[in-house]
Amino acid sequence: MAKSRDDIFEQVSEVLIDALGVDDDEVTAEATLMGDLGAESIDFLDIVFRLEKAFDVKIAREELFPIESMMSNPDFVKDGKLTEVGLAEMREKMPHTDISSFESDPDINKLGDLFTVNSVVNYIESKL
Repeated sequence: MAKSRDDIFEQVSEVLIDALGVDDDEVTAEATLMGDLGAESIDFLDIVFRLEKAFDVKIAREELFPIESMMSNPDFVKDGKLTEVGLAEMREKMPHTDISSFESDPDINKLGDLFTVNSVVNYIESKL
């Protein structure tokens, strides 16, 4: 039976609560994983592992959170901002994430704000 978006959100929330030790009322659709929920880069591996287990899906490294490979590519980052090439790559790699507000000021320090609970739900929904 296919899962509803609400079911997916509920399971993603449980994963994030367990992985990050946050309260359930902190996990809203718009909450950012890093800024609002305090996730650090090491937590992303744990989150991916837990999502794979919870939803019985395989998540390739860099598929859900493709930041590391982008940061190390000089074609994608210049003067602390993502380049047009970098933005194009991000749109391609992260169709589950709304980057429209980021595009106007693609400061790499704001990349963490793109990873919201909603973008994780979108991603999982696309995998199921």
